[in-house]
Amino acid sequence: MTLGDIGDVAGLIAAIAFVLLVGFLAVPLWKLGRLLDEARLSVRDVTEHSVPILDEAASTVASANTQLVKVDTITTSAASVSENVSALTGLYAATLGKPLVKVAAFSYGVRQAFGQARNGGGRHTGSDTTAGTSTGASGAGA
Repeated sequence: MTLGDIGDVAGLIAAIAFVLLVGFLAVPLWKLGRLLDEARLSVRDVTEHSVPILDEAASTVASANTQLVKVDTITTSAASVSENVSALTGLYAATLGKPLVKVAAFSYGVRQAFGQARNGGGRHTGSDTTAGTSTGASGAGA
């Protein structure tokens, strides 16, 4: 064996080692390529499924906004009705309240006057000096 033959054998061994190394590294690269293909398909599926969901969410939000506008209209109307009822109550109290109080006071006075007339010719049955004297006089005679 000559030196050239040894160099040829060493070159052949190096070439075989290089082929084995390329083959050894090719398997993970091949698997990585398949993984990237699967990831691309998964992203496509997610995109295809998420677009209808986003469209439906947008229509739901639009519908909710429409309903909120209707609720705002209703609450505005309710506030207006409440203000009108408050104003009507104030008007009622101003126009009918004072005259009713005057009528009630007048009727109370009339009842008191008739009650005093029945109880003894105009004597007042309250706690004044005349009533205390009459009570004291009747108590002394008993």
